Amino acid sequence: MAMASRLLLLVAVVGLLLAVSMAEHEVQPRGSEEHDDNVYRVNKGGQGSLKSYQCSPECARRCGNTQYKNACLKFCNKCCAKCLCVPSGYYGNKGECACYNNWKTKEGGPKCP
Repeated sequence: MAMASRLLLLVAVVGLLLAVSMAEHEVQPRGSEEHDDNVYRVNKGGQGSLKSYQCSPECARRCGNTQYKNACLKFCNKCCAKCLCVPSGYYGNKGECACYNNWKTKEGGPKCP
């Protein structure tokens, strides 16, 4: 009997976790105001428009065409965590996010890729 109740408890916990996870990532129907095909894109929201969990996929996109992928990902994720934005495209477009654009190294060079 103890094994059955543990299994039932485990199933209930997993079900609850799935329900919470699905509620956080609720998909809006096409045509609704909240639906956006480019939910991760900054160009619609600008600085601060991303959630922290969106930084990793946005930085993977931004750094996708560089030969210095590890360094790019490291600094992009650091910048995104601070600014909550990543410019569109693989290079440039930093004007979309002033924080990302204006953060400099000690030497005065750009901090964010």
